Formats: sequence, C-alpha cells, structure tokens
Amino acid sequence: MTEGSTTGSAEPLAGSQRLLAILLAMAMFVLVVDTSLMNVSISSVVRDLDTTVSGVQAAIALEALVSAAFILIGSKVGDLIGRKRAYVLGLLGYAVGASAMTLAQSLTAIVIFWAVLGGIGASLLLPAMQSLIHGNFEGDAQKKVYALVGAAAAIAAAVGPLLGGFITTFLSWRIAFLLEVVIIAIVLSGIKLVRDVPYTGSRGVDKLGAALSVLGMGGIVLGILVWQEGGEAVAALLVIGAAALAGLAYWLVRRKRRGEPTLLDPDLFRSKIFRLGITGQMLQQIALGGTMIALPIYLQMVLEYNAMQAGLSLAPLSLSMFAVAVLAGKKAGDRRPSGIIRWGFLLLTIGIAALIPIVPRAEFGWALVVPLIVAGSGLGLLVSQLNDYTLAPISDERVSEAAGTNSAAGSFGLSFGLAFAGAILLATLSITFTSMAQSSTVLPQAEQQHVAQVLEDDAEVMSNTQLEGLLVDQPQEIQDEIIRINTDARPLALQVALLVPILAGLLGLLNSFRMIRIPEPRSPASGGAPPD
Repeated sequence: MTEGSTTGSAEPLAGSQRLLAILLAMAMFVLVVDTSLMNVSISSVVRDLDTTVSGVQAAIALEALVSAAFILIGSKVGDLIGRKRAYVLGLLGYAVGASAMTLAQSLTAIVIFWAVLGGIGASLLLPAMQSLIHGNFEGDAQKKVYALVGAAAAIAAAVGPLLGGFITTFLSWRIAFLLEVVIIAIVLSGIKLVRDVPYTGSRGVDKLGAALSVLGMGGIVLGILVWQEGGEAVAALLVIGAAALAGLAYWLVRRKRRGEPTLLDPDLFRSKIFRLGITGQMLQQIALGGTMIALPIYLQMVLEYNAMQAGLSLAPLSLSMFAVAVLAGKKAGDRRPSGIIRWGFLLLTIGIAALIPIVPRAEFGWALVVPLIVAGSGLGLLVSQLNDYTLAPISDERVSEAAGTNSAAGSFGLSFGLAFAGAILLATLSITFTSMAQSSTVLPQAEQQHVAQVLEDDAEVMSNTQLEGLLVDQPQEIQDEIIRINTDARPLALQVALLVPILAGLLGLLNSFRMIRIPEPRSPASGGAPPD
C-alpha cells in the first residue's frame, strides 16, 4: 500500500490502517503455514515422539476436520460475542496449539491442543477476519487489504515447505512452531488498532443446525480416520455423517420457511453459480489434501529425505501455484473465469496423473519436478478464480456468510482428502504387504502369519532404515526378504493413494464444464443470491 491509496471517502489511508493490514496478513500467514510445517516434519515428529506416521497423519486430518466442522458455528459465535473477540480467541487457540507443538512429548498432546484447539481457533479466526476487513476498511483500501491477505496466504503456501524444512533440518520442528507463537504475539500486540464490527442481524441460535453441521462433516471424516486406524463402527460413523448432512439441508429450509434464525441461509444455494463454485472449491481442496499427505510420506518414508530435502522437492508445486495465481490474477482480463477454472482442473489432473508411473522409478525428489509444476500451475489457476467466481453473485450484506460457507466447503474438502488418501494408502499397503509376504518362498509360514497379523492390527508406512532396526534379530535372509517386500509395496500404496486427488481433479473438470454452460457471475445490485 502507498500513501496514494484511498478509502471509499477519498481519504488517504492512515499509517495505523497500513499497520493493521500488515497484522491481518501476518495472521493469515500463520493460519496457512501451520499445516505445511506439519507435512514436511512428519518423519521428525514420528522419530522425536516415538509415534507412527499414521498417527501424525490422523492429527493433520483431524485439525482440518475440526476447522471444517466448526467454521459455520464459529461464524455465528463471532456474530454473538463480537468479531473482534472471536478474532482474538481464534489467535489464542492457534497460539495454544503452536505452544503444544513446541512442548509436546506425546501424540496425545498434539491431538488435543494442536488438532482440536487449533482447529477450533481456525473456525473462529477465518470468518471473523473476513468481517473485520470488511468493517475496518472501505472502498479501494478494502480491496487492497483483501489482496494483501490473499497474497499472504499464497506466500505461506509457497514458502511453507521450504521454511519448515529448513528450520526442522537445521534447528528443530519445535522452533518452527515457536516462531508461530511469536508472530501471533506480534499480531495481538496491535489489537487496539482493530475496530469491532457490530452485527445487526438476528441473534437467535440455531442449536440443532449447529449440531447437525458438526455431526455431518465430522462424522464422515472421523469415520475415515477410524477406518485408517483399524477401529470399529466405521460404517455407522459414515452413515451418521451422511444422514446428518441430509438432515441439516432439510432443517435449514424448514426454519427459513418459518422465518426462524438459521445456521446459514439456504437461499444462498439458490444460485447455481454459488453451488458450482463451492463444489469446485471442495474438489480442489480434496485434490490438494490428498497430494499433500501422499507426497511428503513418499519423500520422507520411501526416499528417506529429511525435512529440508522434502521441502525442496515440494517447492515446484507450491512455488508454481503461487506464481501462476499471481500471474493469472493480473492477466485474466476479460477471459471467462469458468474457462480458467477448467484449465486449472485439467492441468492439476494431468500433473498428478503423471506422478503415477514416476513414483516406483524415482530415486530422487527432483524427478517429480515437471509433474509438480504442471499440477501447481493448475492449482494456481484455481486459486486465482474460484473464490471470486463463487462469491460474485452474492450481495455485500451476505458475503460474510457466503464466504464462511465457502471456507467450510474448502476445509471439509481438505480434511476429507487428507484422511481418505491416507486411509487408502495404509489399506493398500496392508493388503499388498500381506499378499507379497504370503506368496514369498523365503519367509516361513509362521513369519507370514505374523506379518499379516501385525499389519492387520497396525499398518503403517515405514522407511527401510526403520524396518532394519526392527528386524535386527531376524536371520539375514528374512531381513532381506521383508525389506524387498517393503520396497515393492510402498510405491504401489502411494500410487493408489494418488488416485484420490486424480479423481477429485476429474470431478472438478466435469464440474467446470457445467460452469461454462451458464452465464458468467455478476455482482447483484441488491438482495441475495440470484435464483437459477
């Protein structure tokens, strides 16, 4: 921002406003970089806490799940207690989670404080930040702040793997999370600059709608996580989740007809553009989540890379996503957003599909560079267009609620992609390893049964080095055979896991063809979302 920036009243943007904009951007940076730090630190966290890859992976998915499950409630809580207070509580929730990562001695502490409390913090922070930007800035200044905060998110996505990998390798993953606490403290030090935004709508609370939203999104992803960990009642959790989402849709329409307060206004979904937009947002995040859990595991458990090497190997994906998002935002011109979105999903799908034949043959991370650049370019096109496309037909007074719904769809997609791709990876690993062990002519029958039982009880991805440590008491021929099986089974499991983001990309591509067949979104002059 410069001194020449103006508000809607044509007044110069004050120095305090510039500082507030920077602090809001810093808050968004922490929000986005947090998960990147976990992804590139998986092997270090597993080693330092003496836990499993599947356990850390479940914690990452759970954090996204909690954020998705509570974000609609978090938006309403902000309405009731004040957006500024919700913003502060969200930052404190993140600070508690980051502090727990700094001090944690077990996975349990990470699950409770980082995944659950941190996820709740994100559900409060995201919608509150949207409202505070809308209420603290006007006109051109408001647009610039939205752009600055969006740029902070893109930069965090781009540099997160590199920054996290560098700190984890040369210092400690705990230091990376400690730096998050420091940034949050700086952001909170400027809280007096934030002017609260009053809420003038209904203060009624849709308690049943809130409960159904948590049960719906939470039940589905939790069911997948339980399946991943070999638990029971998986089908029951999935059925409860699906039934709760169907019940939520019915309940919202019913309350709207009665003129009673709703968790979110079902009339938002009268706009076909909005429906297609949030569907695209969810599918993009499923693809991103599936990719960002499978690739770090591959790099750290198969190629046995440290965090820095893993971060460098993932850099082509994140940096190309950032560069293309910025370029597309500037050069889109009069091009139809739906056309750009179609190219985004096409490139994303091609890039990830190209990884399938490379995975079992790659001996170093840079063998993935071209597919990752292609996939990252696709993600960049999507990031540059999807949010604007989705929210374009929504009136100003309803944009905060619509943005919260859009964020909920994205968070749910991310958690679903993380959980489902991880569960598919472990299930495939278990089946493949067991099948190879039982067909082995080297392993004795008793050893084959033991391998099958261990994998049935606790399947997990292990590096050959870790496996060698566990097999040190076994005869050399048995050690060699199990290492060979592990070497052959892991790439196949990772290939199958990559089918999750590929399928999401294909569905997104089909969805984009539906976008092209309807008129482009226009910002309505008044009222709500336009009907079909």
